[in-house]
Amino acid sequence: MENVNDTYFDGYYKDIWRTLIPEELTVKEVDFMIDYFKLMPGNNILDLMCGYGRHAIGLSRKGMEVTAIDNLADYINEIRKTAEIEQLSINAKQADIAIYVPNKMFDLAICMGNSLNFFSPADVQRILNNITLHLKKGGHLLINSWTIAEIAVKNFKDRSWSNFGDKKFLVECKLLFHPTRIESEHFILAPDGKNETKQAVDYIFSINEMETMLNQAGLSLEEIYSIPGKKKFAIGEPRAYIIAEKI
Repeated sequence: MENVNDTYFDGYYKDIWRTLIPEELTVKEVDFMIDYFKLMPGNNILDLMCGYGRHAIGLSRKGMEVTAIDNLADYINEIRKTAEIEQLSINAKQADIAIYVPNKMFDLAICMGNSLNFFSPADVQRILNNITLHLKKGGHLLINSWTIAEIAVKNFKDRSWSNFGDKKFLVECKLLFHPTRIESEHFILAPDGKNETKQAVDYIFSINEMETMLNQAGLSLEEIYSIPGKKKFAIGEPRAYIIAEKI
């Protein structure tokens, strides 16, 4: 069955997403990965739901061999063009990560930008199992989320407004259960009258639920940060960086 999130980024939000993540944060996240995981040029990195390639490109510029996977063709084509121009070692592929099977082993897998929460519990377990099979012994997984239960429930709003450039962005949300999730409808209002309406689902997992799924996949929860490498996660923090190691 098609994931409603599959088409979320194929309109205005494809470009709005770029404005939400400061370049400075991406640089800090890449530097953290290199330092914390002791990455060296030539290490193999798997970037799942890579988006427009902010981490894949940053890591490749540091000499890593990156496999970048996303379901949006426009993002993948953009990464390929950048890799060609800069002669970067990035293998960018359009695929559904719920069923994607790599053909090599990796030192590190990353799933950033809250992307793992787009998937149902069954799909997340399948993704984690697949990642473990393709991580080297002692390899790591890094997940970035801002909708784990410890964040999402506290910050939940049923309606919000924001502006992105000349566009207005209205979001209406419902917190639902069985499974726990936030279903949202997004209205993007453009000045030329070419408006968009998008639906999205963010599945909510507690840290305990995440650890259970990681363990079932053969991964051990190592640490959770709110600021990578500097501040450990605590209730009230706006984001989480979950680090797991292949057992």
